[in-house]
Amino acid sequence: MLEVLGAGPSVTVQDAGRPGHAARGLSRGGAADRLALLEGAALLGQAADLAALELAVMGGRFRATRPLRIALTGAPMAARVGDRRLAWNASHRLAPGEVLELAAVQDGVYGYLSVAGGVATVPFLGSRAAHLAARIGRPLRPGDRLPVGGDPAPDRPDHLLPDPARCAGGTIRLLPTPQTALFAPEVLARFLATPFVRDARGNRQGQRLLWDGPPFAATGHLGLPSEPAQTGDIQMTGDGAPVVLGPECQTTGGYPRIAAIHPADLPRVIQAGAPLRFRMVALAEALASPWHEDDLFAAARATVRPARPDAAALALRLAEGRTGGAVDARGDPFADAC
Repeated sequence: MLEVLGAGPSVTVQDAGRPGHAARGLSRGGAADRLALLEGAALLGQAADLAALELAVMGGRFRATRPLRIALTGAPMAARVGDRRLAWNASHRLAPGEVLELAAVQDGVYGYLSVAGGVATVPFLGSRAAHLAARIGRPLRPGDRLPVGGDPAPDRPDHLLPDPARCAGGTIRLLPTPQTALFAPEVLARFLATPFVRDARGNRQGQRLLWDGPPFAATGHLGLPSEPAQTGDIQMTGDGAPVVLGPECQTTGGYPRIAAIHPADLPRVIQAGAPLRFRMVALAEALASPWHEDDLFAAARATVRPARPDAAALALRLAEGRTGGAVDARGDPFADAC
């Protein structure tokens, strides 16, 4: 078991979600940052379809009831077990009774705690993922005891990943949708030339973007019928504001979609802590780089490296240097961990 001693308001069990149910009105759901989930599996040397914990913004406290291997990925959080600080983007071992403490995110939105063997709660419609918009599952709370599957590689040494710079923003690749042509060429050009930042108004259903300038209006959008929508679509609301649809988005929508985000770039948008810019690409260019989850998982497995004790300590010192120690005004990064 993994015991929940404390948890922020949005700690949930997540896996790859439930594909194939859009016709019933249920979006795929699953981890908001699927790449972080794949990286956790790669660090632990296990299959990519196992469930982990997703922690949105706030952290939590968790106790191991048996020896556990864990991996920490996604938006970085200060992590410790007792007086021992743990490096992010790395795997670690917990002894029975040890308590893992995760503080609030230092950057980005979603951090992930993966456990060797996966969180083994009861599946529903082929997935263990909580889908809060559909009222499947619920956020975790203190006192929850999560079953854990058998460790597939108990003797595997700890591993590290290079810093993926997931929260650094940058240029995001876009693909046109059938509705891209509804936007006048000058509106589309202005959209592609505009820097955006992630709005605080966002959740697993969608992430609103902020920008300076006039709205982005489509021609004739008031008469659009509802059409299928999916995660990664950029939908323009009635006030001309772009919203990136998240894993728990609606399955149909009547707002025009100016473009769709390249699947490999979507985690950077979900986690962005810095300005974003968009670039439209042709389908051939999009397919030329890894985009399928099997390819992304293979790339993650090729990147992980065994962690030497001195290398793990160096990674932790570098991370603390980038975040100034990640302390709050009271000097304690764990004061608001849960």
